[in-house]
Amino acid sequence: MRNPLKSEAEAFRFVVITFGFFVGVVVAKLLVGWWLGLVVAIAGLGALAYLLRSPEALPPQPQQAPEHVGGEDDLRILVVANETVGGETLREVIAQKAEGYDEEVLLVCPALNSPLKHWVSDEDGARALAQERLDASLARLHEAGVNVRGEIGDGDPLQAIEDALRTFGADEVIISTHPEGRSHWLEKGVVGAARDRFAVPITHVIVDLEAESEEIV
Repeated sequence: MRNPLKSEAEAFRFVVITFGFFVGVVVAKLLVGWWLGLVVAIAGLGALAYLLRSPEALPPQPQQAPEHVGGEDDLRILVVANETVGGETLREVIAQKAEGYDEEVLLVCPALNSPLKHWVSDEDGARALAQERLDASLARLHEAGVNVRGEIGDGDPLQAIEDALRTFGADEVIISTHPEGRSHWLEKGVVGAARDRFAVPITHVIVDLEAESEEIV
């Protein structure tokens, strides 16, 4: 579920719609009767549902590509991954893309949380788990000689990408997911939505952690 209080503008819009909804129900019931109040209530709930629906369902908002930072040999890669952040496949792709460049990699791990805990701002557990996965992956990438740093991002991967692009002029974005059928992000259409929304090349890397585990065994 989308958090309507992510920005001041969205918070104000949420308050206005909610206030107008309840005022409309009360006025309609007093002036006409309960049946019109019911109609207004249904219409108001529909408006609130539209406001709260996930970003993937909203019309895409294309953004301008960030300017390239540095010279021809400089490369900035933004990587967004959650549970697959520690996958060997992802590390290999990052290392391959960075080879031959003076690279700078930003690895963002969204702190996924349940809708209930998100609404009550109980995100400590989700952030702690995301930080553990992030630290382990950063250590492995540093061992491979990759110039990388990491941070915890918004629980919504599209918002996490948008937030990172504001301060990190990425030349490319890598989105890592589980295989189809086991990936919540693929079910939500995150990769396609990212390609529609961001004017930056998007690479989708599929990491099968189960297969990697079997190979290790």
